[in-house]
Amino acid sequence: MIHCLYVKRIRIAAIPLLIGLAASCMYAQNDWPTYGHDPGNTRYSPLKQIDAKNVSKLKLAWTYHMAPPAVAAVPVPAPSADRSEAPDPSAAPAPGRAARPAAKRSSEASPIVVNGVMYLPTPYNHVIAVQPETGKEIWSYEIPGNANASARGVEYWPGDAQSPPSIFFGTTNGRLMALNAITGKLVPGFGTDGWVDMKAGIDNGFPTGNFSLSSPPKVYKNLVITGARVQESPSFGFSGDTRAWDAHTGKLVWQFHSVPHPGETGSDTWKGDDWQNRSGTNVWGFISLDPALGLVYLPYGSPTYDFYGADREGANLFGNSVVALDAATGKYKWHFQLTHHDIWDYDLESAPVLFDVTRNKTKIPALSITSKTGLVFILDRKTGKPLYDVEERAVPASDMPGEHAWPTQPFPVKPAPLSRLKFSVDEIAKVTPEQEKFCRELLASDGGMAYGGPYNPYGEKTTINFPGTWGATNWHGGSFDPNLGYLYFNTLDLADVGKLAKSPAGAKTVFNRNGYQRFWNPENFWPCQQPPWGEMVAINVNTGEYAWRVPFGVVPELDAKGVHNTGTLNMGGSATTATGLVFIGATNDRHFRAFDGKTGKILWDIQLETGAYASPIIYQGKDGKEYVVVIAAGGAYMDRQAGDSVLAFALP
Repeated sequence: MIHCLYVKRIRIAAIPLLIGLAASCMYAQNDWPTYGHDPGNTRYSPLKQIDAKNVSKLKLAWTYHMAPPAVAAVPVPAPSADRSEAPDPSAAPAPGRAARPAAKRSSEASPIVVNGVMYLPTPYNHVIAVQPETGKEIWSYEIPGNANASARGVEYWPGDAQSPPSIFFGTTNGRLMALNAITGKLVPGFGTDGWVDMKAGIDNGFPTGNFSLSSPPKVYKNLVITGARVQESPSFGFSGDTRAWDAHTGKLVWQFHSVPHPGETGSDTWKGDDWQNRSGTNVWGFISLDPALGLVYLPYGSPTYDFYGADREGANLFGNSVVALDAATGKYKWHFQLTHHDIWDYDLESAPVLFDVTRNKTKIPALSITSKTGLVFILDRKTGKPLYDVEERAVPASDMPGEHAWPTQPFPVKPAPLSRLKFSVDEIAKVTPEQEKFCRELLASDGGMAYGGPYNPYGEKTTINFPGTWGATNWHGGSFDPNLGYLYFNTLDLADVGKLAKSPAGAKTVFNRNGYQRFWNPENFWPCQQPPWGEMVAINVNTGEYAWRVPFGVVPELDAKGVHNTGTLNMGGSATTATGLVFIGATNDRHFRAFDGKTGKILWDIQLETGAYASPIIYQGKDGKEYVVVIAAGGAYMDRQAGDSVLAFALP
């Protein structure tokens, strides 16, 4: 209960504010106050109104359309021939903006709900506040400079006697902004009239480089902790350092070097001056906190350049690592590296999920962390030590000039991988004769592709790699049910194909990958290996075993041909409830579903106007109703249908 941490810090003279904050301490049961619901990012709601017996009765309660009229007037793209028509949720009452055609910008955002107000960023340069029971707009702030907010959400700080309750978010032009949560106006005392230039002090002498936030910051006490979105290449540019800012003033409080400087922990994993001015190694995903331990957990991506590391020999900490810091000071506590010397773009991006593991009747504070590899590591969150054995296994060597691929990579003995890590020719997709023909021709192209795995290094021969850069899972990661002890993931089985080629003379990187190709048929977005192409899975964290795994999503064209249980490509996360439900959109069949968390059985299934490539939230309104809300904006991740809707579902 984050608000409650602040009540005792307020001077007695501020009685009205004290009373308001004390009342707000009750929000934890009813609200969704931060991305992931709680500091540990479990995406678990303790609400019990919607359960397995009545979930099938859920109806659309309200719709908010994010697109402004000028954008929304753009004609809706026609559905592709291989997609069935879907009902339009905007037909339901929409007390917010008037219903309008779908717009063209996608969204991965999850709203937050605090003290009876919903806050979210739109992909149309605004941050908004709406009534969570009706979708009626309370205020709307337009971000200057044609910039957008952090794509996946905003963060709330309750304020105190010195500063008002605030909404924090980063922008695509490198600012950290603070809005008054009540009025939607900039907070004058924060930085320069409500914003801080996050680019200052980390450009490494490359001031024209890219820097922004793609995910919301995390608040700890009076600190706003931020990650970074930086370039994929070339090697040198803006630092991916993690920083903390004073929530009152915007002043920098601490900065953690994600690429260690000489003499710092991890500096011996870099050769010579290879660390210097290095970009990448950034938290572009989600930050987690354990307020009781005072620790912040940071999932770092790979160092630049992603696919060729001749200029960064070594294991390259803190690339591809989860790092625990003292949240108040930024002091290093421990780390665990999931991929050594990454040359596959296997970022950590999803939030570490915090929970307890029961072993010999003793509860161990733990966390799970995964990356695009789909390997799930369950660690003691006090020490970073694995709770299930981890083995360093030999992986293929690179034949690229100058490349020193790491000879081994860590594999957890438990849990088993979320999805496939390798491929052989007998696994080619045979769902239709046409798909098999296409995929065999693709496999034979460019002189025949290399395959195998896991951890095939890219070389001068086109290579298939499972998972691809979209990962077995991506930024959305997992959710957790503490009653069952189950960790839920939606998985994606899609490979990349690629090779390295000599860069033009004068280029800053000697070799570059030839774009981002997928091992699929781009006409229908069907992968070129046999299904399932997407699954929902549940892992019992107390045993490390899978409780269940089922195909996730439907391909109607294949279903009609008698090819069932294929699953689909998906992107977006799940949310759980105290009644054992798991809600999730994510699939490119444009459905929104509720699973029985214990068995994997689908209990509710509705088709939306477009795909919901975001994570849902669950809260109770002032009217006593429990709501399930998801953003369905489509237009991305294997879906040609666009949308702009915030959709709220409730019991009649």
